[in-house]
This record gives sequence, structure tokens and C-alpha cells, in this order.
Amino acid sequence: MASPTPTNPAHAHFESFLQAQVCQDVLSSFQGLCRALDVEPGGGLPQYHKIKDQLNYWSAKSLWAKLDKRAGQPVYQQGRACTSTKCLVVGAGPCGLRAAVELALLGARVVLVEKRTKFSRHNVLHLWPFTIHDLRALGAKKFYGRFCTGTLDHISIRQLQLLLLKVALLLGVQIHWGVTFTGLQPPARKGNGWRAQLQPSPPAQLANYEFDVLISAAGGKFVPEGFTVREMRGKLAIGITANFVNGRTVEETQVPEISGVARIYNQSFFQSLLKATGIDLENIVYYKDDTHYFVMTAKKQCLLRLGVLRQDWPDTDRLLGSANVVPEALQRFARAAADFATHGKLGKLEFAQDAHGRPDISAFDFTSMMRAESSARVQEKHGARLLLGLVGDCLVEPFWPLGTGVARGFLAAFDAAWMVKRWAEGAGPLEVLAERESLYQLLSQTSPENMHRNVAQYGLDPATRYPNLNLRAVTPNQVRDLYDVVAKEPVRRKSDKTDAGKLATGSAGTQEELLHWCQEQTAGYPGVQVTDLAASWADGLALCALVHRLQPSLLEPSDLQGAGALEVTAWALKVAEQELGITPVLSAQAVVAGSDPLGLIAYLSHFHSAFRGKPHGPGPASQGSPGTPSAVLFLGKLQRTLQRTRAQVEAETPGTEEPPVPEPSMPPTPPPQHQEADAGDLCAICGEHLYILERLCADGRFFHRSCFHCHLCEATLWPSGYGQHPGDGHFYCLQHLPQPGHKEDGSTGGPEQLELPTPSEDSMPPVPSAPTAPQEGANPVPSPIQPTRRLIRLSSPERQRLSSLHLSPDPETEPPPKPPRSCSTLARQALEASFVGWGVPAQGPQGLPSSVLVDMEEEEGSSLSSEEEEEEDVALDSDLEQALLSLAKNSGTMNKYPTWRRTLLRRAKEEEMKRFCKAQAIQRRLNEIEAALRELEAEGVKLELALRSQSSSPEQQKTLWLEQLLQLVQKKNSLVAEEAELMITVKELNLEEKQWQLDQELRSYMNREETLKTAADQQAEDQVLRKLVDVVNQRDALIRFQEERRLSELASAGGAQG
Repeated sequence: MASPTPTNPAHAHFESFLQAQVCQDVLSSFQGLCRALDVEPGGGLPQYHKIKDQLNYWSAKSLWAKLDKRAGQPVYQQGRACTSTKCLVVGAGPCGLRAAVELALLGARVVLVEKRTKFSRHNVLHLWPFTIHDLRALGAKKFYGRFCTGTLDHISIRQLQLLLLKVALLLGVQIHWGVTFTGLQPPARKGNGWRAQLQPSPPAQLANYEFDVLISAAGGKFVPEGFTVREMRGKLAIGITANFVNGRTVEETQVPEISGVARIYNQSFFQSLLKATGIDLENIVYYKDDTHYFVMTAKKQCLLRLGVLRQDWPDTDRLLGSANVVPEALQRFARAAADFATHGKLGKLEFAQDAHGRPDISAFDFTSMMRAESSARVQEKHGARLLLGLVGDCLVEPFWPLGTGVARGFLAAFDAAWMVKRWAEGAGPLEVLAERESLYQLLSQTSPENMHRNVAQYGLDPATRYPNLNLRAVTPNQVRDLYDVVAKEPVRRKSDKTDAGKLATGSAGTQEELLHWCQEQTAGYPGVQVTDLAASWADGLALCALVHRLQPSLLEPSDLQGAGALEVTAWALKVAEQELGITPVLSAQAVVAGSDPLGLIAYLSHFHSAFRGKPHGPGPASQGSPGTPSAVLFLGKLQRTLQRTRAQVEAETPGTEEPPVPEPSMPPTPPPQHQEADAGDLCAICGEHLYILERLCADGRFFHRSCFHCHLCEATLWPSGYGQHPGDGHFYCLQHLPQPGHKEDGSTGGPEQLELPTPSEDSMPPVPSAPTAPQEGANPVPSPIQPTRRLIRLSSPERQRLSSLHLSPDPETEPPPKPPRSCSTLARQALEASFVGWGVPAQGPQGLPSSVLVDMEEEEGSSLSSEEEEEEDVALDSDLEQALLSLAKNSGTMNKYPTWRRTLLRRAKEEEMKRFCKAQAIQRRLNEIEAALRELEAEGVKLELALRSQSSSPEQQKTLWLEQLLQLVQKKNSLVAEEAELMITVKELNLEEKQWQLDQELRSYMNREETLKTAADQQAEDQVLRKLVDVVNQRDALIRFQEERRLSELASAGGAQG
């Protein structure tokens, strides 16, 4: 039923004000309301109280109640906390308007200037739970009825600006449109205040406005003078946003949104997209608001191939400039991607119009992001102090895939308003700045998971929002440089050197320290005398002794006596890589020939940084404290598993046993061609010279990091994420790796299809034998006697049967929680976890036999307690199957539990968003690591050229250069280790996504009537169950690896303390 048309002019203006959807309509209707009530606009909180008292209108009462509740919070002191404070806010974006609202609630006089004259940005913002609650408390539903209804957790920028603008106007904020802030005008003499330089010529009232607080929310391209901005660069990233007309038809409303899909953990979606359209993306998001909003990250090579970009330019501004982008091709690109992502259900996609009447689509670069090094400053001249604060994009430019922009922007607005309150209370400038910087340190770490859970208690006081708050994390002495007289220097932008500039933990230090450590580790081994870092390692025995000391179970140096130097060195390099995670930077030939002393020093420094905490002294290290398994080592084993799997598939004889390994009496396999002398100095792909910091070792060969990329998409290749095609010899990422036999089963060859390596898998390479018996007394200091081990190769069926066995661990070592193994238990858990707790009784459905429930409980208990043998993957028992089906049907009735359905959908959406945000944060960090590694390589090349040149530089200078080179090597190793850790997290996300998809597919089958299932349905259901068990097994392997590493780290830490 429509509301009656109001007869009171003020009521009519108020209704127009509520419903206005254009900026000019909002302003005109509000001015009409003020005229009708004889109220002067822009008068602060007194204006709000006058409007509320005079407008006795039923439609306004609920809005007044919400605003009064907010203004009544004790922190605002009834609007008297900042009555003597005058503020200027620059920028009417969401963050600027939100800051203005808080300042107005504090009682300050607030003037806002905005260079635009209308709101036209359709792009959609993701909202955290606290931002949704905050906006609802300000009356968002009154201004925008569709605000976050159902499972929606987003809003267009335009709508957000409109509703915040209405709140700001009601609270008495004075707003000036079409006015650009260009700088500050310091006081000319004592007694005057600070003013703003504005263009075009502002009205006299604004030109003469003197203020003591400036809040800048003008965006990342404008930061007030005096602030230093840091640039955080990553690999080239091209984003594309597109807004299509939303006709709000029934068909459009039924199209599900995409909270975020990332290629880093869901390769199958993007592989299908590439095959169907030729479009290669990193991620894609789809939100439905005033428009159908799509945002995606595209590959540069794909844009060039499809004609979106005319030419490839190294300069990003030129690459994405209007002259180099073909608008029609860009529109076709976005249409095709959006149509594929929504399965064509949106019908004809028509572009919405931007502010200039053109199709609302754009390509932008987010390779680099700006971050201010400080969030506030104080300037003083002629006794007049000015407090400057930053909020929004000029404080921190958000990384859009994380959906953190508006949430952290609001938090910064609250923190800035709290700073103004402390300023008005008379706190000292340094104290105010120190508190603000302490809060700024928390901003980049905030997420919905690590903030206070009760969003209803959030307020201006930081203690209501941040747990474990420390407002003294930054001391007043640390912010003295933020309190100065008029800053005359322009904004300083400096590149982020955090990764490339900081010293790595465990740096090798000086060459003498490294030599001393190597001597300690190799002491007591017969035939090993380390006197330098060159000739002493030529016979390979010193390297074998070092490996044996660090991990005695890997080899016995006595078995290598009499073997050739090249053979022994190659063996030691391979064992160190495959069992210790120490990747080589030079070939065995270079070690034996002594042709690359710098490379050998760099290689040994990696041992030192990784194992410097190991005990030393005569004799081998204790076997009870093995080296900590590293992520690099785990990924290396996973990559070799991938290669063996592909070899088995290509052989098309899965039952055939693997080729036998040569017996110890046989001569070892001669080194392959790529290990010829000086091979480590040349890139195996481009053939150009390789400097030490540039060397990347993969599959026994050395490459430039920039050369080792996917042959098709040119993406950087990481361990366990690539394969080499035997036909053309090129390397590919797993998404583009050609599949043997071209099977059309949707397989992508991704890591989710691999059996992850376990501690018993991927054994060491065979030890090369000596042609003569070891000499008497050649054994090192006595160590525990080890039985002679022989490598056993199993056929694929044998390995499959062996993988179902589970050996009991040591009683004192508590294993990590073990997922259930049977399909029935997995199915039961998947269903119960989804249904119980959301309005569904915990007991079984009516008519469910109690014996079945008991059997299910016993089955679950046995699967968790039995460690000797895993349950077989058997078909579901008929009684149990019927019980599960009954549970699914009785509990899953959507009509019976509408609230439960909405809650379940919201939770699923939140989990999807969490995975997407985590994946994008990893992707961004990987890009930053790659950029940092490029900087390290450039520095390392300069140092290496200086060291290798026959210059007359003094020895002291050369020693300094060598120490700097070693530091760069350690920084590189630290970044590579972090990169490997991130890749393991990616695999976890990949498996989580796979398990979620299989769980949904399984539920769809089990919800069907049993009598309606065909034989094909039964077969498909069994296949899904098997896949689900396989995914759980792989996740269990990752859990075991992480638990093994955690226990090893604890053991190492305990040994170091002892």
C-alpha cells in the first residue's frame, strides 16, 4: 500500500530528500526543507535539533530515533566534545563523508569541499559486518531500502555516497561543490589562523574560513605537503571493471553473485574460460546492485592477443593509455567474460553509462599502491597550530580484491575523529600524534576475524573495536619529526625497499665466519681438511661431510671413499637439494674445477643460514634432532611426484613396474648433458650468462627467473606448479600444461589430482659406489649403527595398497587430528555439519532407527581411534544410506526453515569471500616478492661484476663487496622460503575449494529420491565419494607435513636452549 501524499510542504521536501537518487536532487530537496522550516543549512548539530523539533512527521521519527541513539553515546558528550574545533574535510568520497559525520556528532564545525558536482561511480564495494551495522545505525535502510537485504554484503559507491551525504547534511555539515583544494595558506601574522587555497575563486565565507583541523580524503593522487608516501610495487596487474544495466527482471534476480573466484586455487574454472573464449584471467568478482558489476584481473598477453591492447609498452601508463586501448575490443572482452561467468543467464549485456555518457568500462593498473608513512602531522606558525590527518585512499590505497577499502577507510575515519577529540581535550601534540600512529600500525592488520566480535558495541573509542589495543606502541619521542613548522618540501614518494633492503635473519656475515662454521661442521671426518672456501671442496668429500653432519641418516662418507670427485660432488648436491631443501647455485663441475668460487661461497652460506643452530663438534650431530623440513623441500618433493605421475600417464601402462635402479656395484649414470662444465653460467632457455643472484635451479638446470615462465601465459612458475611437455620441451603452468591423450574429462592436471608426498615417499637417489673398498679406519667418529638400506620400487597397484596403511607413531609424539577415512563417515559429516544447528534438531529424523545412529557413532569413533589400519572405501550400508537420505530430506526443507536457508547461504558466501581474499593477499605478496627479487638480482649483478673484474680495488673494498653479496644471497633465500610457504597455503586453499565443491555435488546426489536415481547417477555418486576421500587424504598430507615441521621446530628450539 503506497503512503499518502504529504500535504505539508516540509513533509513533501523531506520525502523528496529521502527518495532522491541524484546528488543535485538531494541538495535541492534539502535546501527546500530548510527553507520550509526556516532553518539555516550547515549550522552543525544545532541545525539537526531544529529540524528534528520542527519536523513532526511520522516518516522521520524512525530516522530521528537512530541518529539520536548514535549521538547519545557517551563519547560524543551530547555534541559538546569539540564545540570549539573548526574542521575542513577535503573530498566527499565515502571515507571523507564518514569522517565528516563523526566530527559533526562530536559538535565540531565541519566544512567539506568536493571538486566534483555529482556522484557517478557505479563500482560496488564489499562491506564487512561492522560497516553494515554502522550504516544501518545511521539510517541507511531509510535512505536506500535495498541496503544489504538478505545475503547482500555490498553497495555501489554512488549509493553509499548518497546516503552518507544525506546524513551529513542533516547533522549540519556545510558542503561546497565544484571547489578544488590546492594547498594550505599559513597565517600571515600572529592571531590569524590557517586557511585553504581553493580553485576556482570560492565565496568569501569559504575563502576566509579559518580552521585548526584538516582531514584529507581526496584520494591517492593528492596528499598534503609534508607527508611521505611509500610506493609498494608488485608484478604488472591489469584490472578491468565493467558495469552493465540491471533491468531487475526475474531472470536477473535469480543469477547468483560471485563473491570471488581466483585462479590460484580454482584453475578448472579459468581453464574452461580460456578454452571457451580465449580469455585468460587471474580472478573475477560479480556483484549485483544498481548495475551488474564485474571486476577482473586480466593477463597482458591475453589482452594483446585479443586486440584489446594495440601494442606492448614497458611503461604502464602508456600501455593502458587511451591511445593504446581499443574500446570495442575491451567491451567484447568484458561481455564475453561476464557472459561465461554467469552461464549466459543475464541475457543481452548492455553497458551502463558513466559520468560522460560513455560505456562504463575501464582498464586500470594496480601494480603499485601508495601508503603514507604517517597518518597525521602537526604544523605550527605564529602560534597557530594545525592538525592534519589522512583517511581513505590518500592514507592507504586498498588492494581491491581483498574488499578492505571501505572497511579500513571507515576505521581510519573513526581513528581520525578520535584524534580530533583528543586534540580538543587539550592533549599535547606529540601525545596525540603518538596515539594516532599507534592506531595506524593496526590498520593494515585488521580483518573481520581479528577485531571485536560484537559489532554492535563499535564506536569512536578504539577500545571498542580493536582487541589487545596498545595506544603507547609508538612513543612521543618517535613522532617528533611529525611536529614542525610549515612544511615546504613537496610530497616525497619513495619505493618500498622493505623486502630488498632489510637484513635477512641468519645472514652469513663475513667470509671468515662462514669458513669457521664450515670447519666446525666438518671437523673429525677422515680425509676432510677445510682450509678455504675453494680448493678444499674440490674432491667433494667436504661437502659430503657437511651433509652427513646436518643429516646423518642420508649417507655415510665412508661409502664414498675412492669414488670420483665429480661423482661424489654431484651426489652431495642432489642429496642436499632433495633431502635438505638447499637448492644449488652452481654445477658439480664448477665445484670440482674451482671455476666459480663466488658461487661456492654463496651456496655454502645457504647451509649456514639454514642450519646455523645445529650443534657442532667432533662427530656427527645427534640423530634425534633432524633439520626442520622446509617448505622448499616439500614443494620439491611434490614437483617430483608430479613428474612421476605424468610419466606414468604418458606410458599408458599403469600396471607396469618402474624401471629398476642400478645396483651399487654398477657404475653410476654419467651426468646428463645439461651438467657439462660451466653449464651453471648459462641459462638453459635463453643461453645468456647467469650471475649468482639470477640463478634459479629446476630439474637440475639453471635458468633466469625471468626466463622460467609458462610458455603460453608467461606466468612465473613455482615448484610443484609447472610441468615440461615432452613434445616441445617447453615449460607450462599446470593450467596450460597439455594433457597426455587429450582426455575430455575436465581434468586440468592441477596439483589437486596428485598424491602429496609423505615422509616415506620420494626416497634419496642411489648412493654412488666406490670402485675399491673403503680403507680401514675410514669411518668417522662412531655413530649409531645403521642397517644397510635398499631402495624398493613398487608398482602402481602396490603403491596404492600401501597408501592405505597407517603405521603407529611414537607414543610420546601426539599426531595431528586425523580426518575420517570412510566415504560413509565423510558423507555423514558433510550433511550433519550443514544441517545441525540452524533450526534443525540434533537428533535423527523421525523413524530413524536408533541402531543406525549407534552404528554411525561407533563407525566414526573407530575411524578416529584406530591407527593401525585405515577403513576401506566401501559402498554405503543400505540402512545408513537411507538414514542419510532421510536426514538430508527432512532437514533440508528450505520452505520449512527460511531463516536457516538465508543464514546458510550467508555463511557459505562469507567462507567463499574469505578464501578469495586470502588467495588475493597471497597473490599480491607473491608479486611483491617477485619485484623484490628483481631488485636483488640487479644489485647482485653489480657486486659480482665488481668482484670478478681485475680491478685495482683494495682488498678491504673487495671484502666489503663480498659481504654485501652474501647478504643479498641470504635475503634472496629468505624471500624464496617465504614464497614456498605461500605456495603451500595456496595448495591448502585449492584443496578446501575442491572439497567444498565435491561436498555440494555429493549433497545434490543424496538429496534425490533413491527410486529416481539411474545407474549413471549411482556411478557418479560413487565417483564423487572417492574423489572426496582423495581430497581429504591430500589435506591430511599437508597437515602431517605442517605438524612434522612444528614438532621439529620445537625440538630444535629445545635443543638450542639446552
